[in-house]
Amino acid sequence: MQRQSHLLTLADNPYFCMTESIGIYQNITNHAVRREKGTLGNFNIHYVAGGRGYVELDGKKYELKAGEAVLYFPFQEQIYYTSETDPWDIRWIHFYGRGLLEYMTELGMHKHALWQLRATGPWEQAHIALLEEAERNNMLNMNKISTLTYALIMEFISEAEPLTGTRSLKTGERIIELLPLMTEQACQPFILEEWAERAGVSTYYFCKLFRQTMRMTPMDYITRTRLQIAKQWLLERPDENIGVIAEEAGYPSTSYFNRKFLEHEGLTPSQYRKLFS
Repeated sequence: MQRQSHLLTLADNPYFCMTESIGIYQNITNHAVRREKGTLGNFNIHYVAGGRGYVELDGKKYELKAGEAVLYFPFQEQIYYTSETDPWDIRWIHFYGRGLLEYMTELGMHKHALWQLRATGPWEQAHIALLEEAERNNMLNMNKISTLTYALIMEFISEAEPLTGTRSLKTGERIIELLPLMTEQACQPFILEEWAERAGVSTYYFCKLFRQTMRMTPMDYITRTRLQIAKQWLLERPDENIGVIAEEAGYPSTSYFNRKFLEHEGLTPSQYRKLFS
């Protein structure tokens, strides 16, 4: 089964991201692609929803199975093909955009070609939504196509982790499972040893695993969570002293709270309260 939609490439594209083509291939035993370096100027995600297939990178052959994907940057050589005995269910998208190359590079997405998704449902749903819009309306609503393209890219970025063979999905799930409790207790003193013990690993490995999974340190996550809670309290408790809110959010020093708030939000807690109250 082949289901696909190809859109006109905008020569003077005003959008941050836009789809060039998108589709699904299922149970096609001869599906194989070979593109020479410099051929395709778009980004390309090929995601395996089922079955198996293969990707060749720098002369080496890698197997991809359900939940795994290959991400190509523009003008890269592309060689991939399905397994003849277990044909893959492939979901793909070619996309481009203004500033997208710089953005993806800044995130470090160029450092790996092969990825696995921690949660596959959201990406598959976003892919179907974009495909259906392209099939139904083609380019009649470019703003919606761009918005759905952005949603699909963000789902990939947020859920993808490098497929290196050195760590399993289960290790990443240790961190994911702890996040609700970490969020709930973010305003309490953060004791690294206790969280590492809950994950059943050393403090060193906990920090390494957390950074691999969340692309930030445990303390960065706690800081962001505390600031988000403080932002909510600043508006919900307009007459409360900022120092009290800072302390309850886990910042015994008001000056440090003000500095971190300014660093993340671009304005002081007082300015934020006045702006949104």
